Amino acid sequence: MTTQELVADAKSRIRELEPAAAAQSIKAGALVLDVREPTEYDGGKLPDAMNIPRGLLEFKIASHPGLADRNAAIVLYCKSGDRSALATLSLQQLGYTNAHSIRGGFEAWAANGQPVTK
Repeated sequence: MTTQELVADAKSRIRELEPAAAAQSIKAGALVLDVREPTEYDGGKLPDAMNIPRGLLEFKIASHPGLADRNAAIVLYCKSGDRSALATLSLQQLGYTNAHSIRGGFEAWAANGQPVTK
């Protein structure tokens, strides 16, 4: 299996949100989880986003107090939506029932005029 096939498989098993729908979910109280590397996160992020890099997600998620509720709405993103798709699938496998990835990631979010903070 190639990396792109792995990502495509993950995307077929999760729910992706368009940026506008993700913004509505966030406005309704969804937690925002940035799975990019810290240097990417420091360059710009969604307002109130928490940062847990994709490579550490499975190890750090359970100890993060804001993410203890496995039924909480969580919106995940990365640069383009691929890492966040894999992360969303991992969260589903860990029992998180309401995790979604932003289709197109941070790039699509910003291109759609959604708010970004530094």
